[in-house]
Amino acid sequence: MSLFAMGFLLVILQPSTGQFPRACANTPSLLRKECCPPWDGDGSPCGELSGRGSCQNILLSQAPLGPQFPFSGVDDREDWPSVFYNRTCKCEGNFMGFSCGECKFGFSGRNCTERRLRTRRNIFQLTTSEKDKFLAYLNLAKNTLSQDYVIATGTYAQMNNGSNPMFRNINVYDLFVWLHYYASRDTLLGGSNVWRDIDFAHEAPGFLPWHRVFLLMWEREIQKITGDENFTIPYWDWRDAEDCVVCTDEYMGGRHPTNPNFLSPASVFFSWQVICTRSEEYNSQQALCNATSEGPILRNPGNNDKSRTPRLPSSAEVEFCLSLTQYESGSMDKMANYSFRNTLEGFADPRTAISNISQSGLHNALHIYMNGSMSQVQGSANDPIFVLHHAFVDSIFERWLRRHRPMLEVYPAANAPIGHNRENYMVPFIPLYRNGEFFKPSRELGYDYEYLQEPALDSFQEFLIPYLEQARQIWAWLVGAAVIGGIVTAVLTGLILACWKKRRGTASEIQPLLTESEDYNNMCYQSNF
Repeated sequence: MSLFAMGFLLVILQPSTGQFPRACANTPSLLRKECCPPWDGDGSPCGELSGRGSCQNILLSQAPLGPQFPFSGVDDREDWPSVFYNRTCKCEGNFMGFSCGECKFGFSGRNCTERRLRTRRNIFQLTTSEKDKFLAYLNLAKNTLSQDYVIATGTYAQMNNGSNPMFRNINVYDLFVWLHYYASRDTLLGGSNVWRDIDFAHEAPGFLPWHRVFLLMWEREIQKITGDENFTIPYWDWRDAEDCVVCTDEYMGGRHPTNPNFLSPASVFFSWQVICTRSEEYNSQQALCNATSEGPILRNPGNNDKSRTPRLPSSAEVEFCLSLTQYESGSMDKMANYSFRNTLEGFADPRTAISNISQSGLHNALHIYMNGSMSQVQGSANDPIFVLHHAFVDSIFERWLRRHRPMLEVYPAANAPIGHNRENYMVPFIPLYRNGEFFKPSRELGYDYEYLQEPALDSFQEFLIPYLEQARQIWAWLVGAAVIGGIVTAVLTGLILACWKKRRGTASEIQPLLTESEDYNNMCYQSNF
């Protein structure tokens, strides 16, 4: 109880990060389409008096989108967040947050000038006290009301274009479950009609940057409600695992003794209730998930459809995925071939990188294997294994970034599915983040992974990997060039010898200092090779 009380007090005193700021979830803000709350430090909007930021018009990307979503003006998430707000805080320097009251990821201090690097660790490398503290923090988040954010329970049209706000409170953990649901939900078209081929967080280039932001925000939220600034999300390295080794009461919850679909009563997560899992019900009612409890966490690991996911991913599959040089390709959706993103997400075969939506590989394989709440996209974040899993997926993304060192331009600027272009704002985050802003190494965002902190020699080898990979791809050209080079060298050698012999046959005393003879070019070959 003392930890809960401490967390509750801290969450009241400090801002959090999520979707609709409570300060903007009211009729005046919605009618003005403005979300520029005052910063507590000086009372001015966006902390403008202190030079932290200012209230400005949102600049939306005009780049063309892919053909996957053939509608316009029917979904509140289009051109996020302009349906709700077209003016928000633009923060200066290293300041961040809906009121510019926080520091950018990787910075701290009163003026956000101090760099900070935290390390995410393997959950099995934590001490017993560290592991127990992590579980306690999860439970605290599930029982702590978010003081700065609320969720929308109706569309903008159902809110009568802002004159009838529809928002409700939510706890810190479920706030992030709802964020994941809202980004991946279907489009409500009226009547009983919906459009399912839309997702602002999956099946397209933004999958990895979106979940990177999601984890950073979730991590920071835990740091705030606990007061533990050193907290980082642990990861589960599931490569080559024979079963769900975190599915024990000591860690993320064992199996129920009489019903294999439920968690063990001895687990701290046994009493947790899920939200946002009944997508068909919401669609039929043309309603949004309102975070009502919908029953316990479901999980029956390994008893999944083996024809789709026969086992957990292997190290070899991860290594093959990392060897792919293209971040994105083709249609830039789940049908993309030879795409690192699509292969890691799991819609392409992890042995060939060819799209195969009848199978689930890598990231998707873990979700399907869990055979429960984790296996349905919109509600998958209900299971706390979600954060362990996505932390490891993010580490694979990080390995790819370090190996291939892509320029920002590698991330698609145009023609990606809706919401996934480089300059699109991520749905449904406020403060606003663009996809391209998180297509960068994790160290620049203030965190690293324990197993990626390699010795200097290994780092040098990692540096050489992209060049060796390029050499492997062009080896045939290199062999051909070597053969041609050998032939050219032989010809040049013969000509030079002939030239040398000719010069020896001419008396040195009659050779002019400057030769204008037409034979000059035959004597002095120079090679450009």
